[in-house]
Amino acid sequence: MSLASSLATSGHLTTEAAPASSRPPRSGCWPGRARPASDRSATKRLEQLLFLRYQRDGDLFARHQLIERFLPLARQLARRYQRHNEPLDDLMQVASMGLVKAIDRFEPERGLSFSTYAVPTMLGELRRYFRDSGWALHVPRSMQERVLNVRAAVEQLSGELGRSPSPKEVADELNLPVEGVLDAIAANAAWDTASLDTPLRSGDDEHQTIAETFGETDERFELIDCRTAIGPALKTLPERERLVLHLRFEEDLTQHEIAQRIGVSQMHVSRLIRRALEHVRLAAG
Repeated sequence: MSLASSLATSGHLTTEAAPASSRPPRSGCWPGRARPASDRSATKRLEQLLFLRYQRDGDLFARHQLIERFLPLARQLARRYQRHNEPLDDLMQVASMGLVKAIDRFEPERGLSFSTYAVPTMLGELRRYFRDSGWALHVPRSMQERVLNVRAAVEQLSGELGRSPSPKEVADELNLPVEGVLDAIAANAAWDTASLDTPLRSGDDEHQTIAETFGETDERFELIDCRTAIGPALKTLPERERLVLHLRFEEDLTQHEIAQRIGVSQMHVSRLIRRALEHVRLAAG
């Protein structure tokens, strides 16, 4: 089933076929493809006739024909915004809805060609789709718009320059500061997410997951601040009290084990610990 047929069944098009004698001939061309001047003129007259029949007479088959003629243009715009994890069919549906809106709103008497009017309409639908449902994480709307503008500018400049543009060149094209372009590039990483259980494909260990590459917080970092604060205070303690604190808090001995080690009672060890801690607390402020 073609996309136009799908739209027809969803209520956007009529599925009723017009008589063969009333159907306009197909030229096989669509906007954007190089054609002889005579073909372009004939195509333009045919499109004007179709719009006249649809808007004046309510001919839904003429509307159907207009959609069919411009679907290749919608497909081209959808491919421009396709990403590795974004199905082309979904983007095609979004661009096609923009095409239908453009056909319904187009006013031929203004003198514009339909493609000139339709392209911004379809691009607006695609950008709105990405803005509202394409991001894996919440990103402010202004930043989403900037990311899409930067992506479009990179694509345009790459074609003009024959290479990837620098952030400065993109910034000049969009009249943005370089920092704004770099922020947009960084925000683009919020587009996708990956499970921590996703296996890595690089390196020798193919079974390693993303989670296994993350480091852990070393709890001993807190001891650095403690040593810096209490180190000078410990040096002012008598040797026995320093030994008692070392055995209790570094070797993790019980008061009974400390008492046996230094040859005093457990109660005396308890008094030594309390006195030493109070001295260190006062000296360390």
